[in-house]
Amino acid sequence: MSDFDWLDLDARLLRLLVTVVEAGSITGAAQRLGVTQSAVSHLLDKLRAITGEALFVKSGRGIVATARAGELALRARELLGDLERFARPDVFEPGRWQTTFTIAANDFQRDLLLPALAKRLRAEAPGVALRVIPSDVPGLEMLRGEHCQLIVSPRPPEGGDIVQKRLFEDRYRVFYDPAVRAAPRTRRDYLAADHVTVVYAPRRSLELDQHFERQGLHRRFAVMVPGFAALPSFIRGSNLLATVPGLLRVHALHGLANAPVPVACPAMPMYMVWHLRHQNDAAHRWLRRMLEDVTRAAIASAPKSAAG
Repeated sequence: MSDFDWLDLDARLLRLLVTVVEAGSITGAAQRLGVTQSAVSHLLDKLRAITGEALFVKSGRGIVATARAGELALRARELLGDLERFARPDVFEPGRWQTTFTIAANDFQRDLLLPALAKRLRAEAPGVALRVIPSDVPGLEMLRGEHCQLIVSPRPPEGGDIVQKRLFEDRYRVFYDPAVRAAPRTRRDYLAADHVTVVYAPRRSLELDQHFERQGLHRRFAVMVPGFAALPSFIRGSNLLATVPGLLRVHALHGLANAPVPVACPAMPMYMVWHLRHQNDAAHRWLRRMLEDVTRAAIASAPKSAAG
């Protein structure tokens, strides 16, 4: 492997490396960067000449990053962050901010909060592109490796370099189709019913389901889906019950009836989580304040729970 010629490296090549690693294809990287596939291929050839080794190998119709490319992408993310902070003025001006800000969130918090955040960004920081990726069960590497700059999740990963702040707290409700069945009024009715729930890969159930199991409460799950957005299709026209955060009535479960859970349930908190490296960054602080603002507005405007 030849030594790096650092004079030939620039931010565009670093961003290209990160984008191709994340997209997993030249086509996907070209779409994200707004350039042609041939331009991506040309820059990859230049990057290969600088590093002196192949960074990607063909796999079927796509490409796969080598282990070396993955290591360099991690370093490239850090360098890009340093370059952005270096170029940013001491007084942060949102209207001049040019970046792609990545937030990891699952469909519940995504649909509840992020469309309003995107609207605020378009109005106040039009140079910021908001990228949303699924958080599933978030891990430390998502933040340490700069796969995202912020996580919104009820399950914040724990680490000495990770910071979290509670955004809101929700209560669980039972959702059902009132045209098919009535709300379960007793513990016995509730436990005797068929249920649908959300299970994230690899087979990680909701915290509520784990809570019930620890209490020795066993429900019969007829259906398990990978996200909240899939629930309405299985609830409508069936006698299934879904015990999920009540604020889902705002989006995914709008139009379905909901009622209190006839079994004691813990509250469900929601946090925003970020890496310590961004704690005092003016742009990151500004965006966190925007997210807190839209969260307060979303909670205040949410319709009251409709008891069945």
